Amino acid sequence: MEIEAKHFKELYKKQIVKDRLRSNLSKATLQAVDSREESFKEVDFQFLRAQAKMIREESVSHLNELLSEFEDQARKNGCNIFYAQTPEKARAYVLDVAVRNNVKLIVKSKSMVTEEIELVPFLSEKGIETVETDLGEYIVQLAKEKPSHITTPAIHKSRTEIAELFHEKIGTEMNDDPKFLTAEARRVLREKFLAADMGISGANFLIAETGDAVIVENEGNARLSTSSTNVHVVVTGIEKVIPKFSDLRIFMRVLGRSSTGQKLTSYVSVLRGPRTEEEKDGPREVHIVLLDNGRSSLLGTDHQEVLNCIRCGACLNVCPVYRNIGGHAYGSVYPGPIGSLVTPMYFGEKNAPDLPFASSLCGNCSEVCPVGIEIHHQLLSLRHEIVAARKSRIERFLFKNYRKTMLRPGRYQMIGRFARALSKFSVVRRIMKPWTDYRDIPEFPSQSFREIYKSGKLN
Repeated sequence: MEIEAKHFKELYKKQIVKDRLRSNLSKATLQAVDSREESFKEVDFQFLRAQAKMIREESVSHLNELLSEFEDQARKNGCNIFYAQTPEKARAYVLDVAVRNNVKLIVKSKSMVTEEIELVPFLSEKGIETVETDLGEYIVQLAKEKPSHITTPAIHKSRTEIAELFHEKIGTEMNDDPKFLTAEARRVLREKFLAADMGISGANFLIAETGDAVIVENEGNARLSTSSTNVHVVVTGIEKVIPKFSDLRIFMRVLGRSSTGQKLTSYVSVLRGPRTEEEKDGPREVHIVLLDNGRSSLLGTDHQEVLNCIRCGACLNVCPVYRNIGGHAYGSVYPGPIGSLVTPMYFGEKNAPDLPFASSLCGNCSEVCPVGIEIHHQLLSLRHEIVAARKSRIERFLFKNYRKTMLRPGRYQMIGRFARALSKFSVVRRIMKPWTDYRDIPEFPSQSFREIYKSGKLN
């Protein structure tokens, strides 16, 4: 599957000059960071993170056994299980379910994995209308855009932009009041829920012990997607499995706080299987599609811990790079620091050669990760692999000479004097493009520290 991540250098240049975008991102992410910090004040974040990390590491280390246990329990619950090695196989299975049930309209709740496999465009091409019911996803679907954030897909848009979009696409009056916009979206989507033939969702967690798929949300649309139609399909990654239902208590305490600063998300739905004869709502047919798409290739490698991610989006909110360029610059459904890891790992480094370098390595991402992934170390490791694979003669030449310079004080001093002299001319800006297009070069001092120290002026 082709993605745009390999064009990162061109994409970020288009995004970084958008002042309105950066203003929207800065306001939204800083508010999310403040809410997160406030919500964690009443709990021991380090303790919860250690617990969550331990569970995720156990889950990933025993992934095959837990998946087998989950499959057995889910089948006992009446679910159909399908393992999809590739996006193509996952899409084909969902299409087959839809065709067999004569589906014309699908309501879909938020799912990063369905974005990963480009399921909605695929179904639309086959003549099956698929409507995003998460408000953020609905907004970007109307705008014919991809999500720009893992948990808040329309974070790049202001309420005025959303009002303009609604006015153009669904004929609402020009009113940017959030309550009005939400009510209008609800009015349109409620009709879709009532008319839909099939529902699709993702899953935040899969419980091996019970065969349950757990869906965490704030709007109730996922619950409607799982209960208002006769056929429901869960599309999720194989890494989402955890051992026991009791493990959920840890993740429920860190996921909402890390993502939106909530003590607990508004809705936590547990989908166990088709409805029984005694139940009045819920699907009569449940399918769970477990996607691999490169995930199993990380098992047993130095990058295995990346599979621990619970997709909270906290690392995006604190990332200075993401705040300036937004999610669309990454050319992948997974943006930000974690996206710079999973995109090349899932889709191949050749399709995203520059994303691991789209980081300041400040370490903020690792600091806020609720499952303790050392994201900046992983990025550095991935950089090393990419550079080693390039075998660039120019890079080897430059670093070889850099080493010689740092080992020879005389040579270091000479180059320092040359650099100070050269800094007075505009040629430096031209040499350092495009870095200097968006940054000012610090003014070089007239003397080096060594020269000042020898002159005695430090005293």
